[in-house]
Amino acid sequence: MLFRGRSSGCAKARRTLMTHSRSGPASILISYTFVGFIVFLVVSALGEVASFSREPTTLHTQAKRFCGPSLGFTLGWIYWLKYMMVIINQMTAGVVVISYWTTVRIVDKIAYITVFLAVIIFMNYWSGRFLGRYEVVLSSFKVFIVLGLMILSLVIAFGGGPDHKKGFRYWRKPGAFANEADRTALGVFRAIFRTFPSTTLSYLGTELIGMAVLHTHDSRKAAARAIQQTFYRILAFNLVIVTLLGMAIPYDEDILALPTYTSKRTASAFVVAVQMAHVTVLPDILNACILFFVVSSASRALCMATRIIRELSFEKNAPRFLQRTDRRGVPVYALGISFAPALSGFLNLLTISGRLWSYLVNLVTMFSILTWVSILVIHISFVRARKCHRIASEEVPFKAPFGILGSWIALVLCISIPIMRAVELSDRNFYNHGLDVGAFVTSFVGIPLYFALVLGYKAASRRRRNHARAKTEVLPTRVRSLQDTETDGAGHSETTTLWGGRIIPIWLI
Repeated sequence: MLFRGRSSGCAKARRTLMTHSRSGPASILISYTFVGFIVFLVVSALGEVASFSREPTTLHTQAKRFCGPSLGFTLGWIYWLKYMMVIINQMTAGVVVISYWTTVRIVDKIAYITVFLAVIIFMNYWSGRFLGRYEVVLSSFKVFIVLGLMILSLVIAFGGGPDHKKGFRYWRKPGAFANEADRTALGVFRAIFRTFPSTTLSYLGTELIGMAVLHTHDSRKAAARAIQQTFYRILAFNLVIVTLLGMAIPYDEDILALPTYTSKRTASAFVVAVQMAHVTVLPDILNACILFFVVSSASRALCMATRIIRELSFEKNAPRFLQRTDRRGVPVYALGISFAPALSGFLNLLTISGRLWSYLVNLVTMFSILTWVSILVIHISFVRARKCHRIASEEVPFKAPFGILGSWIALVLCISIPIMRAVELSDRNFYNHGLDVGAFVTSFVGIPLYFALVLGYKAASRRRRNHARAKTEVLPTRVRSLQDTETDGAGHSETTTLWGGRIIPIWLI
C-alpha cells in the first residue's frame, strides 16, 4: 500500500497535465507502457541482487561490492542530487497548483515557498518518529482518492457526463497525437518522445520498492513478494489512469497547457475532468488534495536525501560530521545539508513557475535514467560474478524474469531515451521560439556530471594510493636528510608534507 500510494497519488496529476496537453492521449499511453517495461526490468534486476544479500544493505554498497567503489560513490551522490531536485520540483508544482485559484504574484510566491519550506523541515525534524505511520496513512488516502478519480473518469468516459458522449471520441477529435504542425510519422514519434520526461518522473517512487528490500532483514523473501505483487498493481494504476483521462478530456483544452512564457491560470488533468463534468465544489477539493500531496512528496524527498547522505558519510564518501545526531536522534547536520539546496525553490521569483518546473523535470528524468543504468550494470556484474564463482541459479531466491538478457535490453532502452529527447528538442514546429537552451542543458547536464563523479573519484583514489605507497617505501637518503634537518631537541623527527599528508576530499569536487 505504501509504494502504491507514493507512485500513484503524489503529483501524478501535475505530471499528466503537461504530457497530455503537449502530446495527446495515445502518446502518453505508449510512453507509460514503454517506460513501465523498463522500470519492471530495472526493479526485477535490483530484486535479484537484493535477494542474494543476507543482511540489510544499501544500493550504493551493492554497487561498490560488484562494480567498484567509484560507481558506489557516484550512485549515492546522484541519488542525493535527484531527491534534491525533487524537493524543488514539488515546491514549484505547489506554486503552479495554487495558480488554479488565484494569480500568483512575486510576493505571493515568497510567502508560499516559505510556508512550504517550513512545513517540510518541521515534518522531518519534529515529526520524524511518526513519519512512517504518517506515510502509511497518507499513501492509503492517496490510493483512495485515485480509485475515486478512476471511477469518476470511467463514468464520464462511458457517457455519464453532462453531454452523455462516450468512448474514445477525443482520440478522433482533436486526435490521439498532438502533432498538428507535423502530420508525418516523425511528427508522431516526436509527440511520443515529448512525454518521456514526465512519464519517467511518474515512475520515480517505484524504485523505492527495491531500495526498501535492500533495507529489510529478510530480503530473500521480501524481494519476490514486493516486486511480483506491488509493481504489477502500480503499472495497472498508471495505464488505467492515463487511458481514462484520455477518454475524459481533450488534450487541446486551454487550461491544461502549462505556462512556460506567460503566467496564466492552469489546472491538473484530474481537476479539468471533474470541471468538465460540471461537478461543483469537487474541483476545489481535489486541487487542495493535490497541493497536500505535492508538499508531502517534497517532505518525503527530503527524508530520503537525508538518509542517503548520512549513509554516504558512514561509507566515508561524505564528510564525517554528517553522521552526528542531536539528543532526539535526528541527524541534524545531514538534514541541514540536504535542506540547504531546497532554498533554490526561490528561483520561482526569477522565472515563470511552469518553465522552471519543466526544467526540473528534465533534471530528475536524467538522474533517474542514470540510476537505472547503474542498477542494470550492477545486476549484469552480479550475474557474471555469480557464474565466475560457480554459484548455481537455484541458490538465488528471486531471479529476474528475463535474466541478464532483460538487463541488457533495458540498458539499451535507457540509453535510447536521451537520444529520443534530442530528436524531440530539434522539432522547430513545436519549439517556435527557437531552441530552448534551458531545456537542452537540463536534459543532458546529468551525463557529464555522472562521468565527472566517476572519473573524479578514480583520480582522487589513485592519488591517495600513490601517496600511501610513497609513505611506505624505504628511501634511506631522503629519510636521513629529513632527520638531519627536522629534529627537535629530543631527537624526534618531524616531517611535514603538503596539506598535512591529506588530499582534498573527493566530496568537494
